[in-house]
Amino acid sequence: QVRLVESGGGLVQPGGSLRLSCAASGSILSINVMGWYRQAPGKQRELVASITSGGSTNYADSVKGRFTLSRDGAKNTVYLQMNSLKPEDTAVYYCNAHLIPIGEIFDHIYWGQGTQVTVSS
Repeated sequence: QVRLVESGGGLVQPGGSLRLSCAASGSILSINVMGWYRQAPGKQRELVASITSGGSTNYADSVKGRFTLSRDGAKNTVYLQMNSLKPEDTAVYYCNAHLIPIGEIFDHIYWGQGTQVTVSS
């Protein structure tokens, strides 16, 4: 079964850094897009960053210049390097992937279980 496995969340002080990882495993033909969303208490889930199979990245304005999304195609893994973290970055971060399972024609959407990022002094 296709799964997205996340790691790297935790507690960090303002100005600190964290790196989130998301690995897609299972019977996968190809991955079109992978990225991260986040949801803070009382707020809508929002796109943080995404990367296409061609390497094109997209970032929310609030994280541009601070977060960097990269991809290791051989490992079906994306990494979100988060620097200069602010309290407003506190949220549950969810990995997201649009991928084609083996035996399918169209891509399917998969979500990770979510990992908590807390930025606090």
